[in-house]
Amino acid sequence: MSEPADISAMTFETALAELEQIVARLESGQAPLEDSIRMYERGAALKAHCESRLEAARLRVEKIVMGANGAPGVEPAEFG
Repeated sequence: MSEPADISAMTFETALAELEQIVARLESGQAPLEDSIRMYERGAALKAHCESRLEAARLRVEKIVMGANGAPGVEPAEFG
């Protein structure tokens, strides 16, 4: 079995795809307990990475929307 990819180097899309695979495997209930725990831990790390990437993207969009001078009357971008 190959070594899992370094999460910090993953794109949002790659991390999300792996997280979705982990969720599907955990929901199937077919993995042994130790494997399930290992997958859950990696899933939690992937989730945190995805949240971090989303927050960074939100801040970049907000910076673009606000402009360099923080133009008055411009609302920050909202994602939700």
